[in-house]
Amino acid sequence: MLLTVSGPPGSGKSTAATGLSAALGYEHVSGGDVFRELAAERGLSLEEFNALAEEDDTIDRDLDRRLRELAETREDLVLESRLAGWMAAEHADLRIWLNAPIEVRAERIADREDKSVERAEEETVTRSESEARRYEEYYGIDIGDLSIYDLAVNTARWGPEPTTDMLVAAAETYEPAGDEGAFPVTDVRYEF
Repeated sequence: MLLTVSGPPGSGKSTAATGLSAALGYEHVSGGDVFRELAAERGLSLEEFNALAEEDDTIDRDLDRRLRELAETREDLVLESRLAGWMAAEHADLRIWLNAPIEVRAERIADREDKSVERAEEETVTRSESEARRYEEYYGIDIGDLSIYDLAVNTARWGPEPTTDMLVAAAETYEPAGDEGAFPVTDVRYEF
């Protein structure tokens, strides 16, 4: 099975994807880790690298191409990124969207990055707006359109373990839909 875990910064994607992959014995690939590695290789902060990505579309396109290739070639994989559900498209068996209110997400980010909650919220909103514009421009994706996801979870309502348990239960009881529930493959055209 190919599972995707998507959501905005601080939604719990990495925690949930790590727990889900461990519980199922699947490989876990994080688009965020790849993006951070690319930023570090250039000696840039995430904020600086994100700003560069606004001007240089090859950064996003390269990352998204890599995610799409993984979705096409790997099995027993948890693919995690904001666009994982979109990039995996027809290859994904179960697409999951995680979210939480901005205040909760900013607190989580502030804790893990050792910064103020106010700064984390400001940076997160700026980053999310920037990414949403790029997704629309590059691929015609409205990141707010959750219709492609099989499951959407507000992670502020459950802790990490209950969220993981919920996702594991969803994966273990997953039954492929017929054509009426399938991702609209003919409507998906990405140019990398």
